[in-house]
Amino acid sequence: MSAPLTVGFHTRVPFASGQAGEALRDGIRLFQHGEQLGFDRGWVYQRHFDNYLASPLVFLPVVAQHTERIGLGTAIIGIRYEDPVLLAEAASTADHLTGGRLQLGLSTGQGGFDAAFGQEANDGREQSQRRLATFLRGIRGEAVGEGVSFDGTPLDEPLTVRGASPALLERVWYGGGSIASAERIGSQGLRLMLSTILTGDIHDYNAEQLAAIRAYRAAHVGPRPPRVVVSRSILPATTPELARLYAAYDQERRTQGPAASRPQGAVAPGAVAARRGENPRPMTMSPAIHGEPARIVDTLLADVALAEADELIAFLPPAFGPDENARLLEDIATHVIPALVAAR
Repeated sequence: MSAPLTVGFHTRVPFASGQAGEALRDGIRLFQHGEQLGFDRGWVYQRHFDNYLASPLVFLPVVAQHTERIGLGTAIIGIRYEDPVLLAEAASTADHLTGGRLQLGLSTGQGGFDAAFGQEANDGREQSQRRLATFLRGIRGEAVGEGVSFDGTPLDEPLTVRGASPALLERVWYGGGSIASAERIGSQGLRLMLSTILTGDIHDYNAEQLAAIRAYRAAHVGPRPPRVVVSRSILPATTPELARLYAAYDQERRTQGPAASRPQGAVAPGAVAARRGENPRPMTMSPAIHGEPARIVDTLLADVALAEADELIAFLPPAFGPDENARLLEDIATHVIPALVAAR
């Protein structure tokens, strides 16, 4: 018998221009609602210079004060612009404050902001891997550098992150968008996070994710068991009005791709690359699964990648308001999750 399925939801904590404060409070209420509905985890996004949450490690400890058990995840923090020692300190602090509920999802993240973060132009993937290695040393309590005292004399001991949370190593995920990246994540002994986007022009999305999962498991090393989470856009229509809303979202997603469903004032995806004269990388988005709840369940039960994953994240459309998101979570919890859990 397969292991039980862990189910979460994902919000970008979007906001219309000038309304960030209220959106953050709505985000807290959404986590409370998700916990009451029985979701195992809630995940938030980090996006710089846009109308979405930029500081998840500030937000999640506050959510922890308003909830009791729900897991609190980042999906994802772009490590290319994070100082790895400061990130180890911040993540450890957040893990302590949340009572060990933090699920830390990292990845390279969106580029184009090197100068804004005081960096020279660089290969974001290579830099992310270097910073990841330093971050992991910091979490483990290993040396991250040499230091000097106030009078300039060398310290006898190397610098380590005091107050580190070594238990967090059990809950570090890394985002992959290809088979090659999934293999690398497995070889590092981390958990694999597969989003609703794959790199390249992919003919069969679910089959490609299945290949990535199997490559990850084959390459996985280390003392911690491999775990995989996949994200899906799940929209069970329980009224005619919701059916129309979800069909319109699906059409927008099919025609606009990542640019679909943005809050008022948000930056169009690819705008930074376009200003630099670069062509956006080809990518494939997962289809939105919408319609009658029974059809949703049948589609997910036939999903070959989900069948081999350990966890499922329900992606909430970024332009949906608090009431729409609350209703969507209720319908997923009532009409979809029980059937998926029973099938395991």
